[in-house]
Amino acid sequence: MNGATIAETARLLLRPFRLSDHEALNRVFGDAEVMRFGDGPRTDAWVGDWLRDCLDGYKRRGFGPWAVVERSSGEVVGYCGLFYFPDVNGRPEIELGYRLARAYWGRGYATEAVIAARDYAFGVLGLSRLIALIDPDNVASRRVAKKAGMQYESDVMLAGYTHPDRVYTITRPSDKEGAH
Repeated sequence: MNGATIAETARLLLRPFRLSDHEALNRVFGDAEVMRFGDGPRTDAWVGDWLRDCLDGYKRRGFGPWAVVERSSGEVVGYCGLFYFPDVNGRPEIELGYRLARAYWGRGYATEAVIAARDYAFGVLGLSRLIALIDPDNVASRRVAKKAGMQYESDVMLAGYTHPDRVYTITRPSDKEGAH
């Protein structure tokens, strides 16, 4: 997974991160409003560690979060991809996570990226189930998950959290569903 495109849409492409994406990710992780439903703004050093973890994850698992690139400008506008969680309500899960720089909100990019990553996870990686962990107050993120076909399943209290997140899920359509 050196630099190959993971998925393309009309306006975006998803590709593995590169160390040179550091500054673009600072615009995501360093923005208090973007990180309002996370752990708050992150430092430049934290972003560097996160990027290195992504690159290591590609080697270990064959997936991870990917750079979301606006095709018209070539700019990295955020991330969308897969995160492994060993225990969500008693079972291992793959989360479909996403976050975009604030300048790119309200354009439908998150939904476009999430659908592309979902289709890659099911079609190429052969995963059978994905989740999204979403703060109950994050209405925009819940809307994106629903547009991608995810449905609310339960709440989960993750370690270190002060309140539960909502768990949205989607399962890969079976071949029989397409047959008539």
